[in-house]
Amino acid sequence: MAERGGAVAALAARFREGKPLITAWCGIPEPAVAGLLAAEAFDTVTLDMQHGAHDFDSISRTVALVAARGKPTLARVPVGGFSTVSRLLDAGISGIIAPMVNTVEDARRFASLAKYPPLGERSWGPGPALMLSGLAPETYLREANGFCQTLAMIETREALAALDDILAVDGIDGIFIGPSDLSIALSGGAGLDPDGAAVRDALKHAMARTRAAGKRIGIYSLSGPRTRELIAEGFDLIALSGDSALLRAGAQAALREARG
Repeated sequence: MAERGGAVAALAARFREGKPLITAWCGIPEPAVAGLLAAEAFDTVTLDMQHGAHDFDSISRTVALVAARGKPTLARVPVGGFSTVSRLLDAGISGIIAPMVNTVEDARRFASLAKYPPLGERSWGPGPALMLSGLAPETYLREANGFCQTLAMIETREALAALDDILAVDGIDGIFIGPSDLSIALSGGAGLDPDGAAVRDALKHAMARTRAAGKRIGIYSLSGPRTRELIAEGFDLIALSGDSALLRAGAQAALREARG
């Protein structure tokens, strides 16, 4: 049975089911790429505006293709790109990942633009989201704060130190760990080791504090085996590699078979 609110509300609904979700991660700003990945067994698709080439135009043309597969779409905004949050949600995005949320003030600003009053300051204008949700305007307004998910990225020592306070912000639904940036921060820029001991210890701490707050936790993963580990550790949302890496891996595998 389709979720109430369609694909727009599906992310929150699937979080409530308590099963780990694996998201495709797309930086190539061609809607067909996300559409192809949505046709596979991914639970959702994330479109990257920070390190990927997506912008609002490419995202607005992509959401419906993913929704046609009955799946929700997330977007990662650029650092400090809170001004795009409301517009992306209006376009039908189900969840926003905001990088470099280092302070309570960052978290509050993020939440204020993602949630309608009285929780936030999001303004009215969700035309595409309304059509995708199938909800009446009054119903969408009443329920959107619950199904438009906000995930604050934790990537620095400052963010780890403020984690409890960030999680306590009304309107922040959870966090998302960037293990590569976190490894750079924890090593003081000495190295890139997203699977190292320091990062793994930080992940245990983040998991414990997120569970204590009753919120969601996601993370980026570079491989299938690491994704299995992260599922076993209890992460709610795991991004499995990226579209460019998957394209290269598929091409390399096919060429190995072709050339023996």
